[in-house]
Amino acid sequence: MTFLSFVVLLVTLLHQGHGNSLDSCQGRCGYGTDSSFTCQCNQHCERYNDCCHDYEAVCKAGSTSCKGRCGENYNSQNKCHCNSKCTQYSNCCSDYADLCGASAGGGSVTITDAEIKALSETLYVLDSNKASASELIVDPQVLVPDSETGSQTDLSPKLLFRYLNENVLFSRPTYAALLALLDNYNRMTGQAEDFSPQQLAEQDTFLKETVSNTELGRELFAFLYTKGVYPSEEAFIQDLKMMWFGLYSRNNNKLDSSGFEHIFAGEIKGGKVSGFHNWIQFYLLEKRGLLNYYSHSFNGPWTTYPDVLGMQFMWDGYYKQVGSAVIGCSPEFDLALYSLCYIARPGKQCRLSLGGKELVIQTYTWDNSTYGDGKKFIGSAFPSTPRTM
Repeated sequence: MTFLSFVVLLVTLLHQGHGNSLDSCQGRCGYGTDSSFTCQCNQHCERYNDCCHDYEAVCKAGSTSCKGRCGENYNSQNKCHCNSKCTQYSNCCSDYADLCGASAGGGSVTITDAEIKALSETLYVLDSNKASASELIVDPQVLVPDSETGSQTDLSPKLLFRYLNENVLFSRPTYAALLALLDNYNRMTGQAEDFSPQQLAEQDTFLKETVSNTELGRELFAFLYTKGVYPSEEAFIQDLKMMWFGLYSRNNNKLDSSGFEHIFAGEIKGGKVSGFHNWIQFYLLEKRGLLNYYSHSFNGPWTTYPDVLGMQFMWDGYYKQVGSAVIGCSPEFDLALYSLCYIARPGKQCRLSLGGKELVIQTYTWDNSTYGDGKKFIGSAFPSTPRTM
């Protein structure tokens, strides 16, 4: 054998050995026979004795993890599944959301639970406009069990918000932009909203100040951009405007509601408070004597702001059994968390991490009308505490 022939043979053997090491079942479980691989990962490979070395561990019936199985074809032998239809049939493996992700906004982009938690921790650190302990003092007073949240009994004689440094917080652009919006709405559903040109401009200002002009907002966009959810900041802002401020009908076929009004300003429907999950609106109404704080049924584990409370209160004659809100955060933080969760987990629970502690945001889509190419408006979003709605 010549030296050249020996080299060719050696390279060939090395290539075959290297190729075999790469022929793994990672991501291939359930797929049909593929001749480009030297081994297979479907239920027939055992019969033909051509399974990959890790078939047993990765694909074999009874596997309960999605590790290496994201997007696999359906295989009836498996006890749980890791493809896009498993959520529809409620047969996903327990780590499907974390390892494989759910479609952002119902599209093809995937955002995993781990990515959501990492981003929420980043946003938590970037919330430079949140209230400090010297700028905001709350007095939660009486804690009631879930069974007593509907009693409509005022158990807390003092105000919830004992002190707020308005001069400092309300002078900041994002707070000022929110304050300009909160008085633009008729709280009664069934009565159409009618915005002046100035009020429409205030919506644009709010999105500009909270998203474009804060490091927190830009971080949220950068993440969604790198994930391929939005091609540009302009597209992101436009979608937020429709998602949050686009009008739809909750009652009497009138364009009487939006995601922003429901969550940030609050509404009255069926003789009770609907939505209302913003601490600044709560503070303003309590200060004016229009809102009476009764008790709380949930207090988050945080010892600094932002914190989470599940509150019982009467709003000018209308009761809210559990109104949960993130307390002490900036407007941009509120908007970013709810937007992230709605985009990544529409109509589902969204698991965040703030300072190492979990916060669950429940989102709901508005299914009776759409905007753009069939996108759904925000129906609601709030910190998920017992019996909130």
